[in-house]
Amino acid sequence: MKLAARLDRIEPFYVMELAKAAAQVAAGPSCDPTQGGRRMIRLNVGEPDFGAAPAVRDAIARIAQGPTPYTDALGLPALREAISGWYTQRFGLAIAPERIVITAGASAGLQLACLALFERGDEVLMPDPCYPCNRHFVAAADATARLLPTGAAERFQLGAAQVREAWTPATRGVLLASPSNPTGTSIAPEVLADIAGFVRERSGVTVVDEIYLPLSYEEHFGHTALALGDDIVSVNSFSKYFGMTGWRLGWLVLPPALVPAIERLAQNLYICPPTLSQMAALAAFEPASIAEFERRRTLLRERRDYVVAALNDLGLTVPVPPDGAFYAWMDISRHRSDSWAFAHELLERAQVALTPGRDFGATDPQRWMRLSFASSMEDLQEAVARLREVLA
Repeated sequence: MKLAARLDRIEPFYVMELAKAAAQVAAGPSCDPTQGGRRMIRLNVGEPDFGAAPAVRDAIARIAQGPTPYTDALGLPALREAISGWYTQRFGLAIAPERIVITAGASAGLQLACLALFERGDEVLMPDPCYPCNRHFVAAADATARLLPTGAAERFQLGAAQVREAWTPATRGVLLASPSNPTGTSIAPEVLADIAGFVRERSGVTVVDEIYLPLSYEEHFGHTALALGDDIVSVNSFSKYFGMTGWRLGWLVLPPALVPAIERLAQNLYICPPTLSQMAALAAFEPASIAEFERRRTLLRERRDYVVAALNDLGLTVPVPPDGAFYAWMDISRHRSDSWAFAHELLERAQVALTPGRDFGATDPQRWMRLSFASSMEDLQEAVARLREVLA
């Protein structure tokens, strides 16, 4: 069977490969309590341990008893209205519901945006490191994701001067993430404004992955790119802040002229987002739910403060403390030279699953590892104790 050539540009998702290896170890004697084993602590996948809010879980039980037909491809009007109101309450922005498109997760939103905006011969500028699936969405549209190396001095984010220097006649735009996976760092508002202004001058497009934006811990960085103009494409999700990972629900905020094109693609690619998830998600915007999400954000901030200090103390240096999301991007070079090998060593010796850097880019991936502090404080403290044993 002949496969499409685009698959040559799609690498494995190594986060999931590591997860499979963790599952194998977890099924073996090192995690068997009858043989003196201990449970696997999984800090490798970015999944909050809280789950959906109580009101959302209650809503799904009620809704499942009634009809759940197809919705409009753009999503339930009531949910688009609710998201519009959330932008007003949280950011003071008036975002018209007509610009909001509900999608089958942020992944579907990024796929739709890339298919609508990019094509063969186009290149899209992205930071290295970055979330691997984002660059693969670009590749799936037959365009080229051009990764630009970044470091701690740039908060692992692109700067306006770097974008200007890298821009070529083939460049179609930029795909950014703020806060970022894997680093948890955000682009300063003034830098983002400079980038968006330059891209606008070049008739390009600025796409910003903002799925972790509600999980910002510092006021300076907690601003949406949508404040920069209605030509920005923003991607968001119910998975992270709202704790609805398996519900596969996200949304796009689009320039008005782009909505009909995205609607046409959505109609043909998946008809509509999951109806049950959409109907239940309305409860996520109730005051009690928002209060619960903010309580969780406080807990995640506390976990961040603990983990960053503990990793630095172990010599697993976090050069830029995360200002959002729930990831710590740590430099392991003081102890090991290969993060992929180190990740497998930790599975076997410590029963701790972390994510090596090879997923996220080509700039010294063997030097870096990502830890997710979306797990409980008890798990984080136990994991740190086990890391200390291995590194001793």
